[in-house]
Amino acid sequence: MAFKKLINNKKLTLLSTFVLLGTNLLMAQSSATSDTTPTEHTPVMWGSVTYYIMLFFLACLGVAIIGKILRLYDLTQKMQGKKGMNWNNIMGICCAIFLVAGLFGAYWSLTEQGSMSLPEAASIHGVDIDNMFVVTTILTLIVFFLTQALLFGFAFAYRGSDKRKAYFLPHNNTIEKIWTIIPAIVLTILVVFGFFTWTKIENSSEVKGDLNIDITGHQFAWELRYPGKDGKLGNVSYTLVSSLNSLGIDFQDRRSMDDLRADTLVIPVYKSIRLNIHAQDVIHSVYMPHFRLQQNAVPGLPTFFKFTPTITTAEMRVKTDNPKFEYLLYCNKICGDGHYNMQKVVRVVTQAEYQDWIANQKPYLTDAVKKELKMADVKSSDLKKISSNRLALNN
Repeated sequence: MAFKKLINNKKLTLLSTFVLLGTNLLMAQSSATSDTTPTEHTPVMWGSVTYYIMLFFLACLGVAIIGKILRLYDLTQKMQGKKGMNWNNIMGICCAIFLVAGLFGAYWSLTEQGSMSLPEAASIHGVDIDNMFVVTTILTLIVFFLTQALLFGFAFAYRGSDKRKAYFLPHNNTIEKIWTIIPAIVLTILVVFGFFTWTKIENSSEVKGDLNIDITGHQFAWELRYPGKDGKLGNVSYTLVSSLNSLGIDFQDRRSMDDLRADTLVIPVYKSIRLNIHAQDVIHSVYMPHFRLQQNAVPGLPTFFKFTPTITTAEMRVKTDNPKFEYLLYCNKICGDGHYNMQKVVRVVTQAEYQDWIANQKPYLTDAVKKELKMADVKSSDLKKISSNRLALNN
């Protein structure tokens, strides 16, 4: 009768259905792949979601069956007049096993996956962010190991027994003050330091000496604009966008006359860089993990981010022992089917190298743009000035 009830159990029937379905799917997958010749690139373990779902249901089914068997054995013992199983001991031992296995799992995760953290920070504010992360991680790990050890350790050490009686403690002001005040103080310290650090990082106000660079995102590329000799970028407007003026630069603004275009984001080391971030279609996100930099690019709403790089590309190549290393600019928003292609090389160089590079960049104001904007009547003196600005250096 007990086995009949077990078979008729609705929960187990549902689990059995999933198991049978998973078995059929796995057998179908096996038969489909058995005809193919395995290669060295073929993964040994299935990676499909169905496979792991089936494993989960199989584990649940195994636990349910073991529990039913133990329960059936306990009832049989009692029917024979014998002492049944001590469920308090069983649950206490299970808690102890779970504690040991969980702590080992946490240790394995830290040792094996801890090395997958972000690479060395290559900006001044990146060091502050990493320090905050380390402090927060250490504090949370201490709390995690302490609370889990107490939780499952007490469940095992003080499991129910006929030899002792639990003490009923309905209320204790001292204990409640301790577990409320201490976490409140720790969290307040973390929040206050985090607030001041975040405020300093997000302070993107322009200061004399900043190198202003425009970054404009569109599906699916980044466009760069550098200032010329005047060190200032001209205005842009979406109403001015055309096939020749892709950024909508307003050339009625004299500051725009010497603006430069570039294919690579080249920045001098230890120089305050101010990124003016724009988007022309959907939301993109400027993401440079080595600099701990991420800021959304929102259509119609310019955003800004300031940072100071501290490690040149050449130095990072030595540090990583990778002669082909390059910093990269990514888009961190899923902006469409070509999202993966929104990458641009970021190169950190010395000031002298930057001066040589910027002197060879071409202006946005080309002859074709002049013709389109009917600027043929520009005075020759202005044209000479524009031409000289092409080779101007940013200080």
